[in-house]
Amino acid sequence: MTDRAAEDSGIKVGSLPTVIPLFPLAGALLLPRTHLPLNIFEPRYLAMTRDALAGDRVIGMIQPRDPRGNEPEPALYETGCLGRIVEHQDTSDGRILITLAGLARFEIVEELARTTPYRKALVSYDRFAADGASGAVLPDRLRSRFEEVLRAFLAGRGLAADWNALKAAPDDRLIDAMAVICPLEAGEKQALLEAPDLTARCETMINLMEFWLRTQGGSPARPH
Repeated sequence: MTDRAAEDSGIKVGSLPTVIPLFPLAGALLLPRTHLPLNIFEPRYLAMTRDALAGDRVIGMIQPRDPRGNEPEPALYETGCLGRIVEHQDTSDGRILITLAGLARFEIVEELARTTPYRKALVSYDRFAADGASGAVLPDRLRSRFEEVLRAFLAGRGLAADWNALKAAPDDRLIDAMAVICPLEAGEKQALLEAPDLTARCETMINLMEFWLRTQGGSPARPH
């Protein structure tokens, strides 16, 4: 089932819930106005998803600090992103396939005493009040630089891209979508999530891609 109206109606950070369920998942990045498909199969997160669907449809995506740990209750980063379920499908084998639309980043104020199979936290959106707005733009030279390095990075990873679509995309949509889908390490994804604004996220991503190109023997594009 699909609920795109929730995604397109515009978000006021002050209207978002301050007590939210947490879904710790290493390497998963959600940003405002991006989308994240998820395959839910673990019993506690199936319960979380069903509760969300019966309520306000929101889930807080957050990463564990140790992406390779196997603790049932891992230590978490303080910063995550709230998402709203805009698509969901029950499968014949008991899983739920969902798509989250990013709403706003949050900081954990306090994790709450457990009353459900999954974790919940009191969160604040104050640090990221600008996440409710869209349409941020980059300096032209920075946009051009990003496209050059992205082209080299994707080629080095053996990945194809629709460059006509990428060039036509608004700055914020391009940078945030690439941050979500590009193959980067969990800590690198967290750095992108915590970047204060679009320019900082773009610069961080350029640095990460150039570092990968240097360490893998590639040739990062040279600035003009």
